[in-house]
Amino acid sequence: MTIVAPSLLASDFLRLGEESQMLNESDADWFHLDVMDGRFVPNISFGLPVIAAIRKSTTKVCDVHLMIEEPERYAEDFKKAGADILSVHLEACRHLHRNLQQIKSLGMKAGVALNPHTPVESIFDFLDEIDVVCIMSVNPGFGGQKFIHQTIQKIKNLRQRIDANKVNTLIEIDGGVTLENAKSIVDAGAHVLVAGNTVFSSPDPIATIKVLKAL
Repeated sequence: MTIVAPSLLASDFLRLGEESQMLNESDADWFHLDVMDGRFVPNISFGLPVIAAIRKSTTKVCDVHLMIEEPERYAEDFKKAGADILSVHLEACRHLHRNLQQIKSLGMKAGVALNPHTPVESIFDFLDEIDVVCIMSVNPGFGGQKFIHQTIQKIKNLRQRIDANKVNTLIEIDGGVTLENAKSIVDAGAHVLVAGNTVFSSPDPIATIKVLKAL
């Protein structure tokens, strides 16, 4: 079954408690939480207090995606705020292996996010250290963008290597996931679908999540 991770960045922040409760009642598996610093990406989202509040509202997995510079400075704080999975961008890490070791030492699962221009082959040597690879299928920083079609081949290449290496790394796709393209993404080898506008702009978010989950 596909893991569905609705992105709270697309939710109604004035109704965050209600939105969290809706996800709790749905088939969603993870809460996807995008943290942006205005430096690594041209946007600022939310930070530690919001994540800590969301953590109190759910027992589901909190999947925190750091789109920030120097993520190692804040890893411990995000653990305290309640992150279960912490993903850092390869492009923001001078010493990726050290970042992964830090995250795991704090008791979280370690994720690596890749911008659209970054080849998946760049992390092949460290797949046994990575719990989740978050492939960005849009340019990071803003919701509502269209899916970059070349991502499909990247998924296939990464899934082939994961299966060949017999590791348990999950492939997560973040950006432009819709009801129309989700099946092709899963068929290419993805395990986790991050869906923002597709879920929160739906007239029936719970039904939309159910459709994604069944893929």
